[in-house]
Amino acid sequence: MSYVPRLKEKYKEEIVPKLKEDFGFTSVMAIPKLVKITINQGLGDAITDKKVLEKGLSELTTITGQKAVPTYSRTDIASFKLRRGMPIGVKVTLRGNRMYEFLDRLTSVAMPRIRDFSGVSDKGFDGHGNFTFGVPEQIIFPEINLDDVNRLNGYNVTFVTTARTDKECYELLKQFGFPFKNES
Repeated sequence: MSYVPRLKEKYKEEIVPKLKEDFGFTSVMAIPKLVKITINQGLGDAITDKKVLEKGLSELTTITGQKAVPTYSRTDIASFKLRRGMPIGVKVTLRGNRMYEFLDRLTSVAMPRIRDFSGVSDKGFDGHGNFTFGVPEQIIFPEINLDDVNRLNGYNVTFVTTARTDKECYELLKQFGFPFKNES
């Protein structure tokens, strides 16, 4: 028997029946599911210092367990001394078991370590069933050694789902245990 992540099993056994009941889906294929998680970090200082990019790549690779890739500028911006093709950030796209493992670690270990954390705002929905939010600093992840951190950098995390509406996506993430703010 092979390993199945805890949240993947929870999705199949608990979340699918709950969403089917709540939204009245007639087909199991219509039930929203998580497709991928994209983690992105902008590193503007990488223009002048190449070590910033290397450090960002190694930190993101350590956090996600998958090799991070650099992102490059698409345009020239003279005021920022930026030319087309210069590395300006790092990203990782997680799918499958790694995606579920990252979501589990994010919600149960990393987010509770954020200072004065009261939940994530629900303003990050894009109208098409996807959700984006910002992680303030990389030190909330236990994989990062505090002694090796030179500067604090944040991340943008995007959940891409098959949900057709923001309400479906919200309910899906809520069922996974994602900590939204309790706004009344």
